[in-house]
Amino acid sequence: MTQDLINDAIISIKNSVRVGKSQCLIKPTSKLLVEVLNVFQNEGYIQGFEYSDNGRGGTINVNLGRMINNCGVIKPRFPVKKDDYIRWEKRFLPAVDFGVLVVSTPKGVMSHKEAKEKGHGGRLLAYVY
Repeated sequence: MTQDLINDAIISIKNSVRVGKSQCLIKPTSKLLVEVLNVFQNEGYIQGFEYSDNGRGGTINVNLGRMINNCGVIKPRFPVKKDDYIRWEKRFLPAVDFGVLVVSTPKGVMSHKEAKEKGHGGRLLAYVY
């Protein structure tokens, strides 16, 4: 039985990209996973995804886009203040403004760039570059 749905999904996406597949099937799913995939899609790391509910957790079919060098889940989910994003970029991303941190804020799940613009803090969920 899986413990962390987001981690399992991101590892599945990373493995599919490394093998060279154009699609990836993820199951089971959650609302938070759908929001994380929305951030990936908005930033251009995946082309799109389709959610289908089968009554047993649902499935997501992800269409992979450009090459993903690395992606992963940030555990534990560190709290981040609105002024501390540069510190976390240095820790999880290879260079400043290269890649995206996914942040859960009180206003929803968004990229760290969007959270900086809006002045929100939150909890770190994942990274991709």
